[in-house]
Amino acid sequence: MDVPQRRLLRTNLPGPRSRALAERRAGAVAGAVGSTMPVYAAAAGGGIVVDVDGNQLIDLGSGIAVTTVGVSAPRVVAAVAEQAEAFTHTCFAVTPYEGYVAVAEALNRLTPGGHDKRTALFNSGAEAVENAVKIARFATGRPGIAVFDHAFHGRTNLTMAMTAKDMPYRHGFGPFAGHIRRAPLSYPFRDGPGLDGPAAAARAIDAIERAGGVSDLAALVIEPIQGEGGFVVPAPGFLAALARWCRAQGVLFIADEIQTGFARTGDLFACEHEGVVPDLIVAAKGIAGGLPLSAVTGRAELMDAPQVGGLGGTYGGNPLACAAALAVLETIEADGLLARARAIGDLTTARLRHLQRADPRVGDVRGRGAMIAVELVRPGTTIPDAALTRAVAAEAHRHGVIVLTCGTDGNVLRLLPPLAISEALLVEALDVLAGCLAQADAA
Repeated sequence: MDVPQRRLLRTNLPGPRSRALAERRAGAVAGAVGSTMPVYAAAAGGGIVVDVDGNQLIDLGSGIAVTTVGVSAPRVVAAVAEQAEAFTHTCFAVTPYEGYVAVAEALNRLTPGGHDKRTALFNSGAEAVENAVKIARFATGRPGIAVFDHAFHGRTNLTMAMTAKDMPYRHGFGPFAGHIRRAPLSYPFRDGPGLDGPAAAARAIDAIERAGGVSDLAALVIEPIQGEGGFVVPAPGFLAALARWCRAQGVLFIADEIQTGFARTGDLFACEHEGVVPDLIVAAKGIAGGLPLSAVTGRAELMDAPQVGGLGGTYGGNPLACAAALAVLETIEADGLLARARAIGDLTTARLRHLQRADPRVGDVRGRGAMIAVELVRPGTTIPDAALTRAVAAEAHRHGVIVLTCGTDGNVLRLLPPLAISEALLVEALDVLAGCLAQADAA
């Protein structure tokens, strides 16, 4: 579908058809399932989402970093349609197929490091994280897993235990899986200039060692740039210092690249920015253009360690999702999307830092590529202002701009535009955000 690339509000949001769907939803969908926007999508393309009332909204969310190459990207649509005509499912564990093998070959080639690798495919990010932990525990014979403040790794029992934020992700759902220990992250805005990357890594390592030593520690799991925790970019040298410590201690370094992977940050994977080579790398979200797919890729001796049948699942590596993933990788290369992500980052960061200089409530602007955050605070402090963040996001929504919030304290606006967005739409969306912040000031 050819979606006009312009913001257009035909009704107040939500419009009458969206309100009718909300009424149906209230009687059919579990109340614990939330949504950011009050509108219901009917079509999407480029940088625009069209709702059922014909409103056209600028997309700065990409379905939480999933539609990085664009919603319904042409190569993805064509590849999925062709595969659907052949077959939609046979289960790789029953009668395997080439698409799964081709995706594994691509990931083995494209993930950091020139060592021999293997890949296993799954459905969701949380499922992939769980399987990475399974692999690490089996390969090392150790149960312990180290994670970080502000981390988000999923909503299953194990990944909830690994996730830092209590409300809404953990609250009331315990008891959780054990053998999880937590360390302080490098958070430059809150650490201040006196704690550089290596010093922050030493602080984290000390906390891990004091929490029980390393003799029972299988792996350290970290998002190279945190997602739900606030798009926190560790200080330079932090990741590399942790990776060196892991190698020295026989602890596996697992990079959770679920939100940062597949060109989002201007590199194919965010850990490449510092030359860090993980033992295992977890991918999902942007991997398949909106179809459910995730992966664990790692050193061959680790991935081959568990018994046959120890990894897998009925839907993991579904043929439609595999076809989409191959088309996503082709699109990233053919359309120059690594460079496009960097250009989006440069434009967005420059505009937001200009806003920061004029408004003391903009405490920090950070991120990389098309993964940029604005942390809002009480003027002149680092005290989080979640109420202001909610107000700005809600006002942006009313003006037809999809923007997400995040952060342990709920005070971070996160921008995840599709790489297919035009510069004109991106500039317009940033204008709207600036206006909403100013309006919040007036209120």
